[in-house]
Amino acid sequence: MIAFAFLATVINYLDRQTLSVAAPVLREQFHMSNVDYSRVVFAFMLAYTIMNGASGPLIDRLGTRLGYALTMAWWSLAAICHAFAQGAVSLGAFRFLLGMGEAGNWPAGVKVVAEWFPERERALASGLFNTGSAVGAVLAPPIVAAILLHYGWRKAFVAIGVVGLVWLLFWCPVYRTPHHVARALVPTQCGVPAIQKEADPADAPVPVLTLIRSRFVWSFTLAKVFMDPVWWFYTFWFPEYLKHARDFNLAAIGKFAWIPFAVAGAGNLLGGWLSAFLLSRGCTLTVARKSAITFFAALMLSAIPAVLVRDAALSIGLVSIAMLGYTGSLANMLAMPADVFGKNAVASVYGLASMGSGFGGMLFTLITGWVVDHYSYTPVFIGFGILPLICATLLWTLMGRLERPAPSL
Repeated sequence: MIAFAFLATVINYLDRQTLSVAAPVLREQFHMSNVDYSRVVFAFMLAYTIMNGASGPLIDRLGTRLGYALTMAWWSLAAICHAFAQGAVSLGAFRFLLGMGEAGNWPAGVKVVAEWFPERERALASGLFNTGSAVGAVLAPPIVAAILLHYGWRKAFVAIGVVGLVWLLFWCPVYRTPHHVARALVPTQCGVPAIQKEADPADAPVPVLTLIRSRFVWSFTLAKVFMDPVWWFYTFWFPEYLKHARDFNLAAIGKFAWIPFAVAGAGNLLGGWLSAFLLSRGCTLTVARKSAITFFAALMLSAIPAVLVRDAALSIGLVSIAMLGYTGSLANMLAMPADVFGKNAVASVYGLASMGSGFGGMLFTLITGWVVDHYSYTPVFIGFGILPLICATLLWTLMGRLERPAPSL
């Protein structure tokens, strides 16, 4: 079951990264400046932010199977629509539609983890499915560049979008809800009361307004404002950085841009392993999760020397360490909602918190475009090296202990 979430995340990043790989060609064809390109990315982030708040509660209401299917179908069709773009405005409109659909992937994936994995295994399971983001980003540069060079950018968008529709053909007939969860959700079978375990009150649905008021949700949301934009920067701007700051052509981008994302894949597993190791050594859940996040956030400082060194290979290596730091942190952040809330609220919690991710992504994307146009990539890399430590500080100072809320919540 976790393989489905992993493959969906691979497809999610293939669709997302198609633009960043094709950006040098599209910017020339549509005559877009850095600010214009940042606005196209902003359109994606705006929709992503809005729909994070809606997709989580929607998936909790519809269930994992139907909710995941709908979000995959939406973003796959939106990806195909990119082939019809005629300029920056229409490209931005299709990015907006893509962002609406892609927002549902992580709330759905977190719900799969909450349904199928116990507390000790959740960070590793979360890391496993989130490894799909690194794999998708690894595959995108060579695959998209090859299709683009041989068939053009329009067919690249179509080809990648179709992959999600193939995923649907397998997901719908195969995915099932775990037996213990299904029994809790269905009180009768053919009119006869089902034999059930005693229900956990924490697994009951929680109203959205109640979630927003909880200390965990608002502090988690604020922390993600400063963590996730770092990944957005590497996702959407790294090929542009290689082209304009390191003089890479499209073929070279396809050859080397995947390397940091490949290294980032290991961070998902290392992040889950580190918190599990700390738990096995007697650390509390709070200390284990937050310490792991802080350790990997510190690794992300390597972004600062990455922009200062002369050697392009060393720069890519340092960016790779920074991206490993992000995924190591995220593996633990993905597990946190299920540490605190029941299975029928985790998608809502992560969706609401990811609105902070989207807001930060929008804000820092626009800042990135303006700073690069007026200065250079240097202050941008310095800023994104520091932001993760702000996230870690907020988790330690504002969030409190990771524990189930009182029944009054």
